[in-house]
Amino acid sequence: MRFNLFGTIVENEDKWFYEWFGMEAVCPKDIIDAIAKIDDKETVDVYINSPGGSVFAGSSIYSTLRELHDRVKIHVVGIAASAASVVACAGQSDISPTAMLMIHNSATSCQGDYHAMDKASERLQQVNKAIASAYVAKTGMSEQEALELMDRESWITASQAVEYGLIDSIAGQELNKPANSSQMQIVASLGNIIPKENISKLSALLKETDYLNAQIEFLKLKGNAK
Repeated sequence: MRFNLFGTIVENEDKWFYEWFGMEAVCPKDIIDAIAKIDDKETVDVYINSPGGSVFAGSSIYSTLRELHDRVKIHVVGIAASAASVVACAGQSDISPTAMLMIHNSATSCQGDYHAMDKASERLQQVNKAIASAYVAKTGMSEQEALELMDRESWITASQAVEYGLIDSIAGQELNKPANSSQMQIVASLGNIIPKENISKLSALLKETDYLNAQIEFLKLKGNAK
């Protein structure tokens, strides 16, 4: 079975928003539903071209794929950035010679006093360690090495990805894998994940206005998307 992990990685409850505006996105339920339709011996080929998105949606997809063990094959065909780079570590993998990985620190928005800011910083650092664990499990690198790569916002070519051990081989080439020694919306994304508050605003708006007016309001909200 082929599964395309293209576009932004989003939470299950937010997928409708992206579909409504024709925006490419994938959520954990998509992969769970796809796997449920096949037998327990069929291989799942996951093709990735994604800027990332929700850390926890990405973690859910990663965990689901890891449960397939040697039945999952990962193919990075464009960009596997941020949360998508975590998914790329879920099984045996290859990468197109022209594709890339990008890994960086998680991010969020916060408001409040210095206690709130300190708490947000602490939470983000813990999330970074959770993300790093996927890179550590795949490569054998230390947690500190993984965190340093994330801290530098590392753009990683196909050959570098194989050297690090993040990817097993370059597609079409025979390469040996080198040995390597709250409610807060937290994201690891290169692209256009929509802020939760914007989705909530539109959901309320749809109860009071028609399709055309909703599109006008969305254009205003889009200016606030990070």
